[in-house]
Amino acid sequence: MKRATATALSCVVLGWFYFAHLDDPLARQVAYPFNYRDVVMAAAEKEQVPPSLVASVILAESKYKNTAESETGALGLMQLMPDTARWVAQQVGHGNYTDRQLKEPETNIELGTWYLGHLLKEFNGDEVQALAAYNAGRGHVESWINENKWNGMVDTIPFPETRSYVKAVLQYQQKYEALYGNDY
Repeated sequence: MKRATATALSCVVLGWFYFAHLDDPLARQVAYPFNYRDVVMAAAEKEQVPPSLVASVILAESKYKNTAESETGALGLMQLMPDTARWVAQQVGHGNYTDRQLKEPETNIELGTWYLGHLLKEFNGDEVQALAAYNAGRGHVESWINENKWNGMVDTIPFPETRSYVKAVLQYQQKYEALYGNDY
């Protein structure tokens, strides 16, 4: 039994080493996929949001599964709540929008990127605050700031889940920029 465990552990370590260095394009695509690249690029350019940030949010939210659905009811690649998506759809002039469209990659990325861009503007370009708001909600972030419960730093985000989320997205963003930097 010890031998099987050691062999399995060796495979895990070798696999981690392989994917950690990501010299191979296949390893890069598996660990940090960039599906729907054309849609992400177009939405990111339109909303003036770094494509690496959009790709990172998608990876953190849904692992690029367009049928993803959270326990709280968030849907699609960028895990938008239906109420938020309806509000965003009104803002962008999506007259015939329905909640079913949230599982369509193009619509989800368009609405999610607009919302991310909106949060970035609302929080003066501060990615940490915008990502915290994307995850925990604008109301929470505004109250944390207004009530001096948060200094705006990642490590002091009051919700542990949101803290982990923001850290992950920012780490993913660094990887996306390193791996796909010239391909944007």
